[in-house]
Amino acid sequence: MKRRGFTTSLLHADRLGKPEHGSLHKPIHTSIAYGYEKAEDLAAVFQGRQKGYAYARQSNPTVAAVEEKVTAMEQGVGTICFGTGMAALGALFLAFLRKGDHIVSSRFLFGNTASQLNTLEQIGVSISFVDATDAKNVETALRPETRMVLVETIANPATQVADLSRIGELCKQRGVVYVVDNTLTSAYLFVPRKVHATFSMNSLSKYFGGHGDALGGSITDTGLFDWSKYPNIYDLYKGPDPKQWALLQLRKKGLRDFGGTLAPEAAHTLSVGAETLALRMDRCCHNAQKLAELLAAHPKVAKVHYPGLASHPQHALASELFAKPGALLSFELKNATDTFPVLNKLELGILSSNLGDARTLLIPVAQTIFWELGSDKRREMGIAESLVRVSVGIEDTDDLLADFMQALV
Repeated sequence: MKRRGFTTSLLHADRLGKPEHGSLHKPIHTSIAYGYEKAEDLAAVFQGRQKGYAYARQSNPTVAAVEEKVTAMEQGVGTICFGTGMAALGALFLAFLRKGDHIVSSRFLFGNTASQLNTLEQIGVSISFVDATDAKNVETALRPETRMVLVETIANPATQVADLSRIGELCKQRGVVYVVDNTLTSAYLFVPRKVHATFSMNSLSKYFGGHGDALGGSITDTGLFDWSKYPNIYDLYKGPDPKQWALLQLRKKGLRDFGGTLAPEAAHTLSVGAETLALRMDRCCHNAQKLAELLAAHPKVAKVHYPGLASHPQHALASELFAKPGALLSFELKNATDTFPVLNKLELGILSSNLGDARTLLIPVAQTIFWELGSDKRREMGIAESLVRVSVGIEDTDDLLADFMQALV
């Protein structure tokens, strides 16, 4: 079948898979267990030699349909879904790292990801946090025991953009696993495979689902890494095709053993939400650009962090990498003004800790999601005490801009 556009492919993926009774969506399969007429088939499924379902903690037909969609969007060889984005990352680390291994990570990270890495340090994995906006910093931090490099496409909340292409070339040369968190861009704006990523991670709870009504996460293997040279693959998972080794190990050691399963009901909700991903992202990015420009010109605003502005340190890099500069921005008020009165005056903007919703959501960063880190760590990460994160939604542009204007009076 000929290759079709992004939205067309998403809309018709389930139907072309010929689901039961002519349904346009893959039905919600709630069964936990699956029966086989022949013991040989059951054994083959358990051993990964045959496609099928053995137990719903590892796989489910409804979840598998979402995995196929994400794989197509990310242009990979396979995807495994999890109950949340954090479950996906945790499973990845635990499946492929061992005591004594080393990770080089961007220091501009989602707070929970940073916390998870700190936990890894307690069990014997060492971490080097660097400024990933310059690949030279990553190169300097590499060691013989480095197994993985971790970056986000656009950092949350201060929107730093990692030097994705050059880091990818470096990891390719050194044979290091390269993990790119693609959540803030989504596969519509950026495909990590194009910068030689090994894995693309997505919090499906955000832009993929898009409506703040279901949790989920995914890890996609791009098919570019030579797993026959990776020392942490268990012999049990070394089948005839090395390209499948990592996926099998992640499903067994990450998903099965730790149980961060994506529920079929959530999978269905996320799958339906994804059908409008491109439409929502176009509108969200348009609104974000307009709002960033308005805030940058406002006398009460000291600084705006948004890759779509020429003033952003990585504006040129973002323009080179991404189809659009994303829908997340943050801003600081002048003279360290207390942000609470401004936030409380908003009528459309919703005070919430989520992002990637169809609605515009805001949060005072230092007092909430980065509070536990302390002021010194926040300063190191470029997070001002007056920083406000804005996840821009699909509201009518004029209404959204007017709401911010009246709040800043």
